Amino acid sequence: MRASRLISLVLLLQSRETMTAAELARELEVSERTVYRDVLALSAAGVPVYADRGRAGGYRLLGGYRTRLTGLSRDEAEALFLAGLPGPAGDMGLADSVAAAELKVLAALPPSLRDAPARTGQRFHLDVPGWFRETPAPPALAELARAVWRDLMVELRYRRGDREVTRTLAPYGLVLKNGIWYLVGRVDDAWRTYRVDRVMAVEVGADGFDRDEDFDLGAYWREQAGAFLRELLRERVTVRLSPAGLRMLRHLVDAPFVHTEAVDAAGPPDEQGRLVLRLPVESVDVAYTQLLALGPEVEVLAPPQLRARFAEAARRAAALYTDPPSGQR
Repeated sequence: MRASRLISLVLLLQSRETMTAAELARELEVSERTVYRDVLALSAAGVPVYADRGRAGGYRLLGGYRTRLTGLSRDEAEALFLAGLPGPAGDMGLADSVAAAELKVLAALPPSLRDAPARTGQRFHLDVPGWFRETPAPPALAELARAVWRDLMVELRYRRGDREVTRTLAPYGLVLKNGIWYLVGRVDDAWRTYRVDRVMAVEVGADGFDRDEDFDLGAYWREQAGAFLRELLRERVTVRLSPAGLRMLRHLVDAPFVHTEAVDAAGPPDEQGRLVLRLPVESVDVAYTQLLALGPEVEVLAPPQLRARFAEAARRAAALYTDPPSGQR
């Protein structure tokens, strides 16, 4: 445990140059006293850790000291290559950089771990786009990625419905969701999300922006995605599901919380084992299309117009199966 922490301390100083004892303690989740002891242990082992005194002081490594990656376990080395995203990285114009970085990491690994990329590639593959559609990289993606990396302001011409709008914004990050790229940016004091494939043109400015270091791209995206789905699902339908229908339902709804929250709010099953659920849906038409796939495993209770549509569909289906198939009568 301590050996791993000492390696982490050295790597932190390599990546950030100077850090105070309090900053190191926070990153390593230990006390400042433990940091002092670890620094003394590193110095005794020959690692050139130096303490700068004063208000702006802290610990740093002398003489461009760098450690080789000999402390990596096999699991860590293989996970390092598993974290690479060659497809999306290539879309952003970073394929050469990723390849060069992998070569440098590979050169730093001990001989016993140099089969890590081959083992990982044989066992795992990330296929980001959804089924039945090709999603070529949007033309503006590489330029936007360059602006995101360098914290440069951009001006977008963006297609919104049947018109184009122009926006000047600070590009904070890019998100790849189900094969579609999204740009998260700040316009004045508001956060906005744009589909990159709707960007008609992008001009990267010479002016930079001061990034809000407290902004968490992952947390923002999770919050916005959840809010979008809940805003989209404005209507409610009440259904009575068999156990088989309940199992099938989770594969029909796009938002997992729809299934989970509806089940949690439901009462106990009836004597036939059927459960009454109140489901949020996008519209009655969408609900009809989705729930029809459940066949006799679902009974629509409300709204009345949806129940009437299912009753008519059931009558038509029954009529088809009353007599033998055509040509066999």
